Amino acid sequence: MPPVAAYAPALVIRLIAVLLACIGPLRAGALEPVEVAPNVYAFLGVPGEIGPDTGGNVGNSGFIVGDQGVVVIDTGISYRHGRAMLDAIAHVSDKPVALVIVTHAVQEFLFGSAAFSERGVALLAHTRSVDLMRSRCEHCLANLRALLGEEAMAGTRLVVPQRSVSASTTLSAGGRTLELVHFGWASTPGDLAVLDRTSGVLFAGGLVCNGRIPELRDGHFQGWLNALDGLAALPASRIVPGYGPVTDKRGIDQMRHYLLDLDNQVRGLYHTGVSLLDAVDQAELPAYAGWAMYPANHRRNVQQRYLQLELDELGG
Repeated sequence: MPPVAAYAPALVIRLIAVLLACIGPLRAGALEPVEVAPNVYAFLGVPGEIGPDTGGNVGNSGFIVGDQGVVVIDTGISYRHGRAMLDAIAHVSDKPVALVIVTHAVQEFLFGSAAFSERGVALLAHTRSVDLMRSRCEHCLANLRALLGEEAMAGTRLVVPQRSVSASTTLSAGGRTLELVHFGWASTPGDLAVLDRTSGVLFAGGLVCNGRIPELRDGHFQGWLNALDGLAALPASRIVPGYGPVTDKRGIDQMRHYLLDLDNQVRGLYHTGVSLLDAVDQAELPAYAGWAMYPANHRRNVQQRYLQLELDELGG
């Protein structure tokens, strides 16, 4: 029989493989906060669409550490994601989470709320976001379970915020004074942006995408442009967009340029009598082809904008 030493290299390699297999999922489930300013952090999603490859972690979220507690902005795609956020926050601060603000009713920003709710943390959103959650988010959750799997979505449930606002307001939470800004129906009916004047950081929610094509599905086109103008007037030096890397006011300009270029392209095709199907094929904007989700979202946006122009012409 060969000596035990002869098996040592193989045993070591096997043990390393087992350890890496165990550590891999832990790393995949961990979240690394990015410091945007002193006591202000962001969790940045990955480019791409919701699916097994991304785990649904495509939207940004973050938190602000005040003198007495932590304010969280958006909670991610699932209960598991919310728990990972809580773990990461605990490594930064031992202060309790005092409040969660959900900026808009889109699935990748709100389903982690169950992890916060079970710890007694209050949730806040705009009243119109609350209405939208009630009307459609159970259906979204069923779709996510089918797409990501029961294991990934285990423990996830819809938690409707107990607190709401219907207009821009200033609030104090965790020893931090924050401005909640609502410009009206923009990317969704209940968009909120969160401005921390102490740091100059603005959490823009669904109003700004950086390097990713936005979705017009829930949006009001002119309202969105108006909201971008309003954001540009705020005293913010750093902006955490809903998607993509942290930016500054150039991110607002880029969003505006895309929306205006989309509108100009679609209007031109519409007014020359190009059909909807042909417009979707012809309305290319090569300058934005490098943005995430261009092939899928841009085509849908062309369709949405065309149909809205049709409705406007009919007086709808």
